[in-house]
Amino acid sequence: MRFRIFTEPQQGASYDDLLAVAQATQRLGFEAFFRSDHYLRMGEGTGLPGPTDAWTTLAGLARETQDIRLGTLVTSVTFRHPGILAIQVAQVDQMSGGRVEFGLGTGWFHREHTAYGVPFPHKRFGMLEEQLEIVTGLWNTPIGGTYNFTGKHYTLVDSPALPKPTQDRIPVIVGGGGAKRTPALAARFATEFNLPFPSFEDVAGKYAGVRAACEEAGRDPAELSYTVALTTAVGADEAEYSRRAEAIGRTPASLRADGLGGTTSEVVDRIGQLAALGAECVYLQIMDLSDLDHLEFIASEVVPQCD
Repeated sequence: MRFRIFTEPQQGASYDDLLAVAQATQRLGFEAFFRSDHYLRMGEGTGLPGPTDAWTTLAGLARETQDIRLGTLVTSVTFRHPGILAIQVAQVDQMSGGRVEFGLGTGWFHREHTAYGVPFPHKRFGMLEEQLEIVTGLWNTPIGGTYNFTGKHYTLVDSPALPKPTQDRIPVIVGGGGAKRTPALAARFATEFNLPFPSFEDVAGKYAGVRAACEEAGRDPAELSYTVALTTAVGADEAEYSRRAEAIGRTPASLRADGLGGTTSEVVDRIGQLAALGAECVYLQIMDLSDLDHLEFIASEVVPQCD
């Protein structure tokens, strides 16, 4: 099992907070640092110091980390035009020496759009499909060539399709629980399929749906990585676990039921269940970014038992 750290900075974090977590992620041997792409806090609280932009953050971290992968779960198609997004992601990939991974989704949080004057179309799946085609098409256009696209949502004419990423192929993450369209989109564009916060009972079936979509599209299902993201709080004993769960506004019982919550042995067992269901990597959603001891504990007590 592989492990990545996944953060939600819109809940209240500065760039310096994120830098501290990213550098701890690197120092402790986790594979990657990921962040959400949101502009408004969810739930109660002020959200201070305010939102940080996902790709601005990753550009900074690209220069202040050395080894870890960097990416989004997930960038929203409503926030950026695809041509500009392709430039941003390719530039951050260059700045990081080829360590970027690109998650893209439809977006869902209507209120953050109205708060910052961002249009929120009722139907967005077509936008997602076109953006995936455009962004990857721009990156894959040979140097010296041009890229053209005409769709329902976007039109590109004689684009020089620059800059190019450092990586030959930036990993593309598609995720979600849709039964038909999402698996088909993953089979067409993705290198990774991610299930965000699923019920354990649904994991195997959702992965099977993506594998079936790959086979239907004539693609080897083994070309994709199958991953999951879950809210995480772990403690050496019940008291420490309860403190960490309550610090992020969760009851110990609820987090045990739908996340990776509990004492070390409990969480190791849950991760073992995910592995048996076909998950190859877990994004550990860490909500309390001030608790770096939590990362230390997971790295020293949980990860070694999940090899």
